[in-house]
Amino acid sequence: MEKLRTIDRVVSRIERLFVITFLGMMVGFSFLQVLLRTLLTHGNLHWVNTLMSHMDWMEPLSRLLVLWLTFLGASLVTGENRHIKIDIMSALLPAKWSPYRGFVLSLACTIIMALMLRSSIGYLRSEMEFGTEMFLSIPTWVGQLILPLGFSLLLFRFFIQGLEQIVTLFRGPHP
Repeated sequence: MEKLRTIDRVVSRIERLFVITFLGMMVGFSFLQVLLRTLLTHGNLHWVNTLMSHMDWMEPLSRLLVLWLTFLGASLVTGENRHIKIDIMSALLPAKWSPYRGFVLSLACTIIMALMLRSSIGYLRSEMEFGTEMFLSIPTWVGQLILPLGFSLLLFRFFIQGLEQIVTLFRGPHP
């Protein structure tokens, strides 16, 4: 269990690095686009239009980074057990089952993430077969790698939570 927690901490650090990098890129791209549009509109600098036509990849890349940030952020908050929870189980389960609720929820989420991972791999395969490109001649499937990666990260996090719930049930809370 300790090895899984160590892996989880390393993964969290890597995710945080990507989140910071991607968010910085998005802010930088957006600022540059606003600056260039302002120069074109108010400065009547027509060379800016030519420059912007060569930077048409920034907007689709920013949209793609939103998808990456969403999955990485979801994984981070799930790892900290601060994700959005719809807890209908508390109302449906009898009080004697209450200690098992966390495990049941983690198990359900793990199964759902495994199904989503499987579906996303199928989707990625079809994107690879079609061979379409996003921008800058980058294949579309490269940008869509976040789908199986994101679901894998979420599956890993819910799996760890489930294991921790089992340990808590049989050994009591860990220090």
